[in-house]
Amino acid sequence: MNEKVHLRRLAGTMIFGLTVGLSGCTKKPVAPALPPVLTPVALMEIPELDPPPVIEPQELKPPPAVVVAKNVEPKRQRKKPATKVTDTPAPADATQVAATEPPPSEAAIGSLTAGGEASPQTKQEAEDLIASSEKRLTGLSAQKAEEEKAQVSKVKNFLKDAQDALKSGDAEGAKTLATKAKLLLDDLEK
Repeated sequence: MNEKVHLRRLAGTMIFGLTVGLSGCTKKPVAPALPPVLTPVALMEIPELDPPPVIEPQELKPPPAVVVAKNVEPKRQRKKPATKVTDTPAPADATQVAATEPPPSEAAIGSLTAGGEASPQTKQEAEDLIASSEKRLTGLSAQKAEEEKAQVSKVKNFLKDAQDALKSGDAEGAKTLATKAKLLLDDLEK
């Protein structure tokens, strides 16, 4: 008996819901009326433009065909022997003209070097940077080194290249490479 009452209530609720849902909203929206046009407007005529000049097409010449011979080795050029420099002074009659510029007081950051003789201070700085970076690299936890395997590999490559540059006498290059390794290590330790 309890179920019959429950079913009647459910049926009544469904009928009420359908009636309300199907009846919809009784209010209709009203659009505001447009203001009336009081004065007529004269239409303007747009003058026609002269047709643009016609450009005659030009003939395109294809580039010359490249013929590649198979199994042909390129000719090797012989190295020219180096000319010997003598210690004899130049004749006094010859006039040498050279554009002289005053040397810059400080080297700009990122300036290029020939990689030749460098100051002992630069060499020492490069050695210190390499040593400190290697120490920091070995001090990384095994978990961190495993998580950042690619970046650790880059750091090792920069340090190896810096060592090679230092051995070849390029202290500036070694310092630059060691600085890159240091910056990557800074990112790793964050």
